[in-house]
Amino acid sequence: MSRLQGLFKDTVIYGMSSIVGRFLNYLLVPLYSYSMTAASGNYGIVTNVYAWTAVLLTLLTFGFETTFFRFSNKDGADVSKVFSMALQVVGALCLFFLFAVLGHINTVSSALGYGENPEFVVIMSVVVSLDAMQAIVFGLLRRQKRPWKFAGLKLLFIVFNIALNLIAFLLLPWLYEKNPVEVGRFFDPDNQAYYIFLINLVCTSLVTFFLIPELRLFRFTADKRLLRDMLAYSWPLLLLGVAGILNLHADKIIYTWLVPGQKGQTELSIYGAVVKVAAVMAMLMQAFRFAYEPFVFGNSMDKDSKLLYAKAMKFFIIVSLLAFLAVMFYMDILRHLIAPDYWVGIKVIPFVMLAEIFMGIYFNLSFWYKLNDETYWGAIFSFLACAVLFAVNIIFVPRYGYMACAAASLSGYAVAMLLSYFVGQRRNPIDYDLRGIGRYVFLAALLFAVSQMWPFENSWARMGCNTLLLALYIVYFVKKDLPLKQIPYVNRFFK
Repeated sequence: MSRLQGLFKDTVIYGMSSIVGRFLNYLLVPLYSYSMTAASGNYGIVTNVYAWTAVLLTLLTFGFETTFFRFSNKDGADVSKVFSMALQVVGALCLFFLFAVLGHINTVSSALGYGENPEFVVIMSVVVSLDAMQAIVFGLLRRQKRPWKFAGLKLLFIVFNIALNLIAFLLLPWLYEKNPVEVGRFFDPDNQAYYIFLINLVCTSLVTFFLIPELRLFRFTADKRLLRDMLAYSWPLLLLGVAGILNLHADKIIYTWLVPGQKGQTELSIYGAVVKVAAVMAMLMQAFRFAYEPFVFGNSMDKDSKLLYAKAMKFFIIVSLLAFLAVMFYMDILRHLIAPDYWVGIKVIPFVMLAEIFMGIYFNLSFWYKLNDETYWGAIFSFLACAVLFAVNIIFVPRYGYMACAAASLSGYAVAMLLSYFVGQRRNPIDYDLRGIGRYVFLAALLFAVSQMWPFENSWARMGCNTLLLALYIVYFVKKDLPLKQIPYVNRFFK
């Protein structure tokens, strides 16, 4: 139980940077949606570029974030050497990428549809390269169990990012209205996407500066055997990561190809904004992942490790369902995070959140092949899921729009989750509490169904009744699986 308490503690700290930071970042969702109308399609540009950035970040990190954890936790491992090798490989990939893109910037920009705005591609190429390098250094902080610096830098990025966005989207437009001639010399109110990307570059550079002290551990190493072993472990993770990130963002990349013209840009703007409302589930996934990965590798040699993994899986599903219910029960409030002209897309949120839950379960299930050094299984599962996603998108998006995108993500992660479970139970069986998990799934589904049948027109009455439903779920959770006396910090009140 003490190790699970450690996982809980780290999840809370990492979650502070993720959940609290993302909550603060919610300020940007209404800021962008109220500043950029759905019909303009500008938010669609931001959504598309960031989707490309996510895919490129996965390619440039090359699976070395997880590879670093695996090799640095082996018996007798030299953490400095493993860290240095990971940083050398990722750094070399980033340099090659930058030279390739910047050397052919006009061709690349035109291919992506931004031939008139190559600065978008230049800025985000630098940003994604810095992010890839940061991923390894942040991995070192996690390996050293320094969650406070990790959380501090993540929050620094978000707070600074919010401050600069408030200046760019509120202060400068106000000054432009007062004095368009003078302010217009350095500010273009119609080029909103440019300022979003530029601010990202400034904030990423700031965080990179504060990570410089960690580079003191770096030593150039030419250990060919270590490099070969790390590459052999990481390349299936790369394929796994690419397939996984495509499952998340492929729809946003190909949407305007499937629905061309202004209609596609408008619908992508709506879809991109609405997905942000469901981001609470992504926050939970990220916070849990940051704490869970070191936890799994650090306890992999213990005789009771499988019991710990089973308990962690159940805990994850319970909390994920709680987050799902909370978002859906209070949608009358949360929808105001985006401008009213985006509300037409709110119907996709349940599907998006369920897809996130499936992805999280798949992530938990994935450790059997990571611990067995059989990461090629992950690549197989993810590419099959990706094939399902592409097929559903290509076939149904032209007819059903972004609803097909949500259905495609849900279908893809369902495939990956089920394959990983059934194959994993044959190769490395874990006794998950399926009956207990099933009870929570049934309860959550029942409460959600009841909430959809309320006859109230008044949103406050509806949310009041939903609050009672949410309280029922929480009471069941506390009574069955959350003994308060065993929770760090909370247990002080029971002494």
